[in-house]
Amino acid sequence: MCNLYSNTTPADAMRQLFDVALEKDRLGNAEPLPAIYPKHMAPIVRKDEDGARELVSLSWGFRTTKKSKKTGAILQPHAWNNARDDKVLKSGLWKNSFEERRCLVPASSFCEAQGRNPATYHWFALKGSGARPPFAFAGMWQVSRYEGKEGREEVPAYTVITTSANDIVHPIHPQRMPVILRPCDYEAWLDGSAAQAFELLKPYASDEMDIVRSGVGEKSDISL
Repeated sequence: MCNLYSNTTPADAMRQLFDVALEKDRLGNAEPLPAIYPKHMAPIVRKDEDGARELVSLSWGFRTTKKSKKTGAILQPHAWNNARDDKVLKSGLWKNSFEERRCLVPASSFCEAQGRNPATYHWFALKGSGARPPFAFAGMWQVSRYEGKEGREEVPAYTVITTSANDIVHPIHPQRMPVILRPCDYEAWLDGSAAQAFELLKPYASDEMDIVRSGVGEKSDISL
């Protein structure tokens, strides 16, 4: 699963890569994000009401109500930051968003931890002409509505879809990795049918990826 990633790509480069018009950039003065955690705000690319691509900042993780098993008291909500590829058409939490609200999640690297006390953090990126070529995770978005400590709450949120780990990720995290989409598949992901989109949920080629940063306590990815 993915609980930490980075997006250090400037807004103008994101607009170009994801074919977003300047007037559809809703990010404002976007800063580089070397460490994005669940419940943090980060950019996504989605279709607006007119069908045009827009860049907006949403919170990472679909929210659902969480209650104490002992007392029934309302706790901080669950944040579902990952959705398994084999659940997106079956689970009630994911199905409607997968069918109607898919998005691209811009990134420059993602992190998986290995071991404990202390953990070693490994940052994965794509190979390319630069140190951290920008790419996009397969994502979904929704307006999460849930019961919070102060009553009914809602938050626009996104989640990242995961699939089986490829050969470079497997030694670090043997089960899952984020789905990375190729630029030629962005249109099908945003506009295609659910069946077409489902066909894109595959591990990225391991020979096109590198581990670009590793170390104890390396919880942010800063290009060197």
